[in-house]
Amino acid sequence: MHMRHLAAAAGAIVVLTGAAVQTLSQTGSQTGPAAVLATELRPVASFADIADTQSRSIALFKEAGKVLQHPRCLNCHPAGERPSQGDLMRPHQPLVVRGKDGHGAPGLACTTCHSGANFDPARVPGDPHWHLAPASMAWEGRSVGQICQQLKDPRRNGNRDIAAILKHVVTDSLVKWAWNPGPGRTPAPGSNAEFGALLQAWADTGAHCPVP
Repeated sequence: MHMRHLAAAAGAIVVLTGAAVQTLSQTGSQTGPAAVLATELRPVASFADIADTQSRSIALFKEAGKVLQHPRCLNCHPAGERPSQGDLMRPHQPLVVRGKDGHGAPGLACTTCHSGANFDPARVPGDPHWHLAPASMAWEGRSVGQICQQLKDPRRNGNRDIAAILKHVVTDSLVKWAWNPGPGRTPAPGSNAEFGALLQAWADTGAHCPVP
């Protein structure tokens, strides 16, 4: 009888452990992004019925925030010194760090593995200037309102005004890479053109930020 109780207890542990493993495999981690990632962006015209200009501006930025808070952007805008990777935003493997200029540490620069384009056979992403965003532009863990304030602040955004930001998001190859990330990675929602149009409309309505 005693052995049967031990066997039953062991079986229960196995079941509970299996359930825990299954839950982790579905969610990735408690601090990672939502399991279901946004795939679309609302068009600018769909915000026309918001009569108040400031409210419309905020709503437009929140929609653009689906891109800014997507793993394709957050992985390279980490809160710490180490980037993350994949849709679940796991810590980058192998262990790499930002380095003084965002291009990695001496002896293990980003270009050690990342070339000027995606290398799909090995699922290694690439771009001519693959690097991390400056620490002043860390978006990981930030609200969409906080990210908005960072974007508008020349002291943190690379001394860019709004016009320069709008140009950057539609011409920079690394930004545009988010919609062509290669196999195994979910593209940023919508298209780069739709994203740029949302930010242009946001600027045209006063570039107001959501509450942080």
